[in-house]
Amino acid sequence: MATFKTHVALNVTNLDNSVAFYQAMFGVAPVKHKADYAKFDLDQPALNLTMNLIDRVESRGALSHLGVQVDSTETVKQAIERFKAAELATFEEQDTDCCYALQDKVWVTDPDGNRWEIFVVKVGDTAPEQNVGSACPQPQVQAIKPCCA
Repeated sequence: MATFKTHVALNVTNLDNSVAFYQAMFGVAPVKHKADYAKFDLDQPALNLTMNLIDRVESRGALSHLGVQVDSTETVKQAIERFKAAELATFEEQDTDCCYALQDKVWVTDPDGNRWEIFVVKVGDTAPEQNVGSACPQPQVQAIKPCCA
């Protein structure tokens, strides 16, 4: 049986404060923590929660997009077929390096404008040398538009 996990990405203006809050809320440390990005990968609830550092949160709130992480590229292709059968506009990405991970994905937008992605992670961390606390020198970081915004 296929395994699915809900993915939620939040825009945040202070990543350290947000990481501290969600670490307290879920009782676990993030599995990925960069200067401009953090990820919590939870089993209970089954949730992939990420945070992208930005300068300020716009009036639409802190929500960047929503997603479902699936277990294979075949499952992403099945989603594409369903979306196309429903005549939904899609945006497909293959082998894209997004959120420091190599992914295949498809994007669709709900009637209210919320963007959803169905994606599979093929390489979990494409920049381990950039982990906060690593021995490598850290570049000066400024809040920028996230890769998947």
